[in-house]
Amino acid sequence: MLEQFIVAAATFFATIGPPDVAVVFATLTLRKTPDERFRLAVKAILVASAILLFFAFLGKPLLTYLGISLPAMRTAGGILLLLIAIDMVFARSSGATSTTDDEETEAAGSDDISVFPVATPLIAGPGAIGAAILLVAQAEGDLLRTAPVIGALLAVLLLTFVLMILAAQVQRVLGVTGVQVVTRVMGILLAALAVQFLFDGIKNSGLLG
Repeated sequence: MLEQFIVAAATFFATIGPPDVAVVFATLTLRKTPDERFRLAVKAILVASAILLFFAFLGKPLLTYLGISLPAMRTAGGILLLLIAIDMVFARSSGATSTTDDEETEAAGSDDISVFPVATPLIAGPGAIGAAILLVAQAEGDLLRTAPVIGALLAVLLLTFVLMILAAQVQRVLGVTGVQVVTRVMGILLAALAVQFLFDGIKNSGLLG
């Protein structure tokens, strides 16, 4: 269980990116009061949690309904996570784990940025959603294997919330360089996990005999 928790926590940390979320949140709420920032952070985390938990528990039935096999999802998820990991290692911004320039421009003109772009796609983006579906699906309905994954997801979401509340301090302490160092390290770990997902998906697909 501990190993599953650590793997899931590392995956969610990499795909959600709490330090990145905190820095972007600080930028988007520069003109907000502390109370307004707190309310926006609470709403964003609640919405993102609902989205990720929805896909974590109902992702596999949805795949079954659509006729998508678990090996296919593992392979596709591995490719998606690998692309995200490559962007993280080379410190490139992508719409999978961060907001695009157009999204930030749209958000700048809105008073409520909690749902968009903070809750989604910043926190509950394609990478985090895909990871939630894959990690819970791998537990195959076993509660003892599912619990560490959900626990890791909630732990990373809690960390994200705390860093959002301390967004200004995080931005000041880490700076751009600090955030990129953390992002690159997690990108390397995510790349290894993505390749493992690819290997498992291809192995269980029956394509190799």
